[in-house]
Amino acid sequence: MSSVIEVSHLSKSYGAVSALSDVSFSVEPGEVFGLIGPDGSGKTTLFRILATLLLPDAGQATVCGFDTVRQMNSIRRMVGYMPGRFSLYEDLTVAENLQFFATLFGTTVEQGYDSIKAIYSQIERFKGRKAGALSGGMKQKLALSCALVHSPRVLFLDEPTTGVDPVSRKELWDMLGTLRERGITIVAATPYTDEVRRCSRVAFLRHGQVAGVGSAEDILTRFRDVFNPAPISPIVHEETEQPAIEVEHLVKAFGNFRAVDDISFTVRKGEIFGFLGANGAGKTTAMHILTGLNQPTGGSGKVLGYDVTTDYEQIKKHIGYMSQRFSLYEDLTVAENISLFGGIYGMPKSEIREKTKRMLAYLGMEEQRDTVVKSIPLGWKQKLAFSVSIFHEPGIVFLDEPTGGVDPATRRQFWELIYDAARRGVTVFVTTHYMDEAEYCDRISIMVDGKISAMGTPAELKAKYNKPDMDGVFTYLARAAKRED
Repeated sequence: MSSVIEVSHLSKSYGAVSALSDVSFSVEPGEVFGLIGPDGSGKTTLFRILATLLLPDAGQATVCGFDTVRQMNSIRRMVGYMPGRFSLYEDLTVAENLQFFATLFGTTVEQGYDSIKAIYSQIERFKGRKAGALSGGMKQKLALSCALVHSPRVLFLDEPTTGVDPVSRKELWDMLGTLRERGITIVAATPYTDEVRRCSRVAFLRHGQVAGVGSAEDILTRFRDVFNPAPISPIVHEETEQPAIEVEHLVKAFGNFRAVDDISFTVRKGEIFGFLGANGAGKTTAMHILTGLNQPTGGSGKVLGYDVTTDYEQIKKHIGYMSQRFSLYEDLTVAENISLFGGIYGMPKSEIREKTKRMLAYLGMEEQRDTVVKSIPLGWKQKLAFSVSIFHEPGIVFLDEPTGGVDPATRRQFWELIYDAARRGVTVFVTTHYMDEAEYCDRISIMVDGKISAMGTPAELKAKYNKPDMDGVFTYLARAAKRED
């Protein structure tokens, strides 16, 4: 049987930057084929060429026998595509998004319902809700439904589970297994090694070139430097009984819905505190209160001694904050971003100049000083964003899923920066969906249905729930959730 996808000597450059260089591989019918590699290796560019959204500079690619340059329209009728950054209109409802994508492909939701029933039926009761109000897991189910509504033969997924909790990730990959049984060929990029292992075969891209194609285990073994780096050794850092955060019976309600439902905990100064929970569990709402972005409905809380109800402007001045969604201005250079945030923090220009030199040297980014941020790899952006968030030496830094979509080796480097900050006495409050990162925390809390369901060191939680790792602990607790989203 001929290949569904043929890529032959494909190349693509952006100015002086070579995104793809002489890339060749094939995908067989009914495969779940993985595209993996470090940040900036060319995966998204390759997806965009295969989905006919980008023209190659050289070489050829065919999908279902059709050329991606000369026969775009034929390919577009046969493929579904979930890009990494955008696939839903957040101001449209669930039903409106689905109808929009059905119309784009010249079909209707009714005609394509059998193709999406298994997935869409799980969120259909929320069809009147705006997509922006859905949890991460529900957004992914809707995006997948939109990509499948026209019954495609091939499905392209560019890191579909970034920002999604471990339980929702497993559910989505179970759905992909069902699609494969229906004969749909799937090409997926992912930074998660457990998802890589669910692929039939894998192509490993590095510096825009295919470094190897083979079984998941073969590729993970050959390129263990990227996907199985040595774990970080535990550190001894300064930590006191003095609290950095004190929360007592905190509540945040939206109408009758309690997003945060009577939680209490303390974070010690100098501690690395992991704040975990499934999408929709309430952790982001709680973090918004602690960072001064929202006020509670009930209870009390203090951050660095400032009251979350009355001193939220003071809190904003004395903390660092890094969000997965926004931390840097992509159209500014590296140095301009540092200078901008230093000014926002009220630092003198002379101090900004001196500390910028030291920071760029520490990160090994002196040569990127005048580079526009959008042109540097994601992993570098994340490390820069973290360094900017603690540039003014705050007592505590809040990290909201800081390593989403980043490969394991780069995530390890990021956590070395966190450990260095902790050694200097910075308190770290971090949310993450990577359970190996949970192992790096001094203590962890896990939220379920707006409440803190468990709290302790990683070793204590694994022993309490008799699980071999934090993924097992998280999955066990999250699956006890009763809330719908």
